[in-house]
Amino acid sequence: MTLAPLAMLAGIVPTAVAALRRAVRVGLVHVLVLASAAGMTVAAERPITHTVVMKATSYAPPTLTVKLGDAVLWRNEDPFPHTATAAGVFDSKSIPAGGAWKYTPKARGEYAYTCTFHPNMKGTLKVE
Repeated sequence: MTLAPLAMLAGIVPTAVAALRRAVRVGLVHVLVLASAAGMTVAAERPITHTVVMKATSYAPPTLTVKLGDAVLWRNEDPFPHTATAAGVFDSKSIPAGGAWKYTPKARGEYAYTCTFHPNMKGTLKVE
C-alpha cells in the first residue's frame, strides 16, 4: 500500500469533521432557539399579577393593560382607606391603609374605575 491514498484521506477527514462539527453546532443552535422560543411562549401565556399602587390619592399607573386571565392587585400605601370601583364590574369595598385587594377580570374590555371615597382618583383597566 502506498502512502498517497492515506495522505489524501488525511486531508479530507479533517475537512469533513470540521463540516460535521459546524452542522452540529448550527443544528444545536436551531434547537436551542426553538426551545427558548417555546419556553418564552409558555411563560407569556401564564397569568401574572399586576400591581396598582394607591398613593397620594392617585392610582399608579393610572391606566393598566392586562391580558385576560391576569390578576390585578391594588395596594393602598396611603394612611387612609380607598376603593377600586368600576360600577357593575368590580368593587373592592374599603381597602384599609397598608391593605390590598386582588381582582381577576372575567371579560375583555376597558373599565374606568374610581375610589368611592375620593372621586378625583380615577383609573382605567384595559383587558385584552
